[in-house]
Parts: sequence; C-alpha cells; structure tokens
Amino acid sequence: MLNTLSLLIGITLMYSTPFVFGALGGVISERSGVMNIGIEGMMTVGAFTGATVGYYTGSPLAGVLCAAAAGGVMAALHAVAAITFKADQTISGCAINLLGPGLALFLCRLAFDGATMSMPVENKIPKIFGSNMTGVMANLNVSVITVLALVAAVLMWFVLYKTKWGLRICAVGEQPAAADTLGINVYKTRYVCVIISGMLAGIAGASITVDIVAQFTPTAVAGQGFIALAAVIFGKWKPIGTYCACLIFGLAQALTVVLGGGAIAIPSALLAMLPYVLTIVILILFVGKSVAPKANGIAYEKGKR
Repeated sequence: MLNTLSLLIGITLMYSTPFVFGALGGVISERSGVMNIGIEGMMTVGAFTGATVGYYTGSPLAGVLCAAAAGGVMAALHAVAAITFKADQTISGCAINLLGPGLALFLCRLAFDGATMSMPVENKIPKIFGSNMTGVMANLNVSVITVLALVAAVLMWFVLYKTKWGLRICAVGEQPAAADTLGINVYKTRYVCVIISGMLAGIAGASITVDIVAQFTPTAVAGQGFIALAAVIFGKWKPIGTYCACLIFGLAQALTVVLGGGAIAIPSALLAMLPYVLTIVILILFVGKSVAPKANGIAYEKGKR
C-alpha cells in the first residue's frame, strides 16, 4: 500500500512538471494583460528543441536552456502581433498553436533524416537523491527539474506580490492607463512578461522530451498546453493556486498509469480520457468563479481612456 501511494505521488509530481511551467507562463503573461493561449505551440517547439539539442550535445541542461530560448522566440512573435500591432490576442495565440507543431515537425525531418520523431536522449535530468535509491525512496526520487517547478512557483509568487516590479506587472494588467500615468512603460512590461511566458513554456516542453519520454514525437505535448491554461483559470491567476491546480491535473495523469497496471481491468481509452475530462469539468465548475485581470486580452493604446 505504501509503495503504491509513493508511486502515485512520484508520478503525480513528474507529470505535473510540464503543467506547472506552462501554467506559470500563462500566469505572468496574463497578469500583464496579454492573453497567451499559444502555450501549446510554444511547448511543442520547446519539446523539439530540448530533445534535439539534448541528443546532439549529450547535455539535457543544454537542451532545456535552448528550449527556453526557442519558446521565447515564439512568444516574441506573439508579443509583436498582440502588443505592437494590437492584433486580436486569441487569434494570435491560435496562430502560434498552429505554427509551433508544424515548425517542430518540419525541423525534426531536417534534423533526423526525414523522421517525424527524434532519437532518444540518452542522458536525463539528474534525480534529487541520485540514481541508487530503492523502494519507496525510488518512487519519490523525482528529477531536479520537478523541484525547480516548485521553486519557480514560489519565486513568481514572491516577485508578483513582494517586489516593485511585480506590483507594476499587476498594475499594467489591471489598469494600464493608470500605470502609464505613473511612468510605467506598459509596452516594455508586457513584452518582457510575454517573452518570459514563452521561455517557461519552452522549459515545459523540454521537461517532457528530456525528462519524461526522452524523445520528441508529434504527440509529445498532446494538449498539455491547453490543460496548463485550464490550471491558470483554476488557480485564479495566482502562482501558488496554479501550482496546486497543476498537481490535480498531474494526479489525473498519474492515475492513468497506476490504474492501467492494476488488478482491475479498466479500458485504456477510458483512462486516457481522464485528464481531459477533468479539465472540462473544472472549467465548467470554476471558470465563472475566477476573475481574470481586468485588462487581460485588451490591447493598450497610449493616450486612450
């Protein structure tokens, strides 16, 4: 019983990691007033970049860092469209979600002789307790990047609520005109937040292909970016609340693994549906009770009241 419980906890933490980084990216972008539904596309590009760089360099850390850079580039495209050209942020995000998988698949064919999936990454992210643990400790021996996901959530909470820059981000997302009159550069603040959002999404994608499945495939991300956005809403655009929401979605993923290998025969298709059904249920129950930042999704025009 203890072994099963520890296994469930370990798998939950592992599967929640991509959700956490992706959702935190959504939090900081939307806190600044820019809706970012392009997390899925940014995660896909990050997943490809992380796996490819990790394979060719033999360094998973290099893969994660390059994935963050790739996600930042994709986010910069969204920022240019949404902030500079004041395009509809929903349409811009949808475009990123279409561009990301297509670009990743195209580059994958170039990098791996026409294959639609990368070669496996031999070296994975180190475990926090080393590689020689057994029993319960082995089940709870999560990777360093999983711990960094928790650190990132706490750090974002501190920055948003305990620092001057974080309070400026919140002001820009709530009342950009008022923030502008106080000398806060609304455009610069939003650009920085959106690019950070993309970098976090890139890390989220790399955590899948470097740490969990160890290679890129066209279905590596498989809607996890959209689940991360649901976690943002469920967590009420707050870092710690969002982290807890990601744990719930990670638990749903973990149950598909644990129950799939249990004594009770549950159809695999039904188990595979569980995380997505949970997403729909949570959105139905909580979307009306969550209040987004007032200026979220609204393009800012200087001087307009």
